[in-house]
Amino acid sequence: MTTKPPRVGWIGIGKMGRPMSRRVLKAGFPLTIYEPLAQNRASMVAEGATVAHTLTDLAEAADVVVMTIPNDAVLESVVLGEQGLAACLRAGQTLIEMSTVSPDVSARVDRALAARDVAHLRAPVSGSTATASSGQLAVLASGPAAAFEAARPIFDCFSKRQFYVGAGEEARYLKLVLNALVGVTSALVGEALTLGRRGGLDTATMLDVIAESAVASPLIAYKRDLLVSRNFEPAFTVEQMMKDFDLILQAARADHVPMSIVALVRQQYEAAFSTGHAGEDFFMLVEQSERLAGFGLENGRAREDASSG
Repeated sequence: MTTKPPRVGWIGIGKMGRPMSRRVLKAGFPLTIYEPLAQNRASMVAEGATVAHTLTDLAEAADVVVMTIPNDAVLESVVLGEQGLAACLRAGQTLIEMSTVSPDVSARVDRALAARDVAHLRAPVSGSTATASSGQLAVLASGPAAAFEAARPIFDCFSKRQFYVGAGEEARYLKLVLNALVGVTSALVGEALTLGRRGGLDTATMLDVIAESAVASPLIAYKRDLLVSRNFEPAFTVEQMMKDFDLILQAARADHVPMSIVALVRQQYEAAFSTGHAGEDFFMLVEQSERLAGFGLENGRAREDASSG
């Protein structure tokens, strides 16, 4: 006898939620969505999803609810608010929260869900919209081990690897660890490439050599074309990175972990924000380093000309 796939409810059909939920739908899972933006709802309804107009309706239509939402405030509102999920999910259901949020708010959500015997998986992802669309994300999960195993078929729809890292908030911390490394990389690459340009090297040559060196990384390889073309169309914006760095520093303060480098780089993102670059890709810190070193601008972008300045 064939086992029916669990009914999936999905909250948040945005940049990441859309490609992830689309892959779940195409894999044959019945999908009900809860999304405030009409255009986002329409794109999924056209592919076969059902719309829930209230959280209560979503909870009734799903066995597993997945959330891809922007921040702590939305998480608190959707789960802990009046008529939120903590009030309408049933014993035996599972909430999978896949966003980058603080360990503190995540722990409060967990306590509220545990009181209703609802399993809470913290499952942020590592990757981009492109890897979400191709099913190549990595899932970082913590929470009840049995719920993690039961959720694997859903994770398989949009991820190539899943890491189970503990029973509590470990996945939240691991996501902050990764984002700290990613966000600082932009600043470090910016300073290093600027030094090389001052010495007469061009960006493409330096990146080609870096790709074959001991400091090669998938992140720098992924950003290569952006840095050479100076097209800072965002995969992840300066403003989004500022939000994540605030979460990192908030957790560090709560746990008394000095993070002086992260704090310094957070100010570099603040400078980018205040000079009108909030919506650009966070790797624009490379160009910010060049400006500080006196390189000239052409059409608003730093010229690939080491003699300028």
